[in-house]
Amino acid sequence: MPQPTLPVLPPVSRYMDTDVHVLSAGMDILSAVDSLIEHHVTGAPVVDEVGRLVGILTEKDCLRLLTQGDIAADNPGGTVGDYMTRKVVTVTPEVNIYHAAGLFLAHSFRRLIVVKDGRLVGAITRFDILRAVSENHKLVLAG
Repeated sequence: MPQPTLPVLPPVSRYMDTDVHVLSAGMDILSAVDSLIEHHVTGAPVVDEVGRLVGILTEKDCLRLLTQGDIAADNPGGTVGDYMTRKVVTVTPEVNIYHAAGLFLAHSFRRLIVVKDGRLVGAITRFDILRAVSENHKLVLAG
C-alpha cells in the first residue's frame, strides 16, 4: 500500500519581502528614528558594509530614548549600535511558514529577519503569514 504524500509546506521565501529598509550601526539614533518614520516601518535590520546582519532596531528599542538623560535639557544621543538588539531571531529562506508562525507565537516581535550565510536576504512579517494562511486556506477549499 503506497504511503500518503505529505503536502509540501510553503517556504518563507515565497512570502518574504526582499526590499527591506536597513540601517547601519554607526548611524545617529535620532536620524534612524526619522528614517523609520519616513519609511513607515516599526523596525529595521542593522547590517555591516557587506550586508551581514549585526542587529535590529525596533520601535521598542527606540522607546529607550525617552529614558536617557534629561529630556527637558538635551535630546538623547548615540548611535543605532547603542540601542539596537544584537541577539536577533532569524530564519533561512527555506524554512516553512508554519515554523515562522510558531516563532511569532513564541515571541513578541513583528518581523523575522531572513538570512542566508549570515547575510540579509529579506524579512517576513506577521502580515505576510496572514497572506500565507489565506492563500493556503483557499487552496484547501478549492482542492
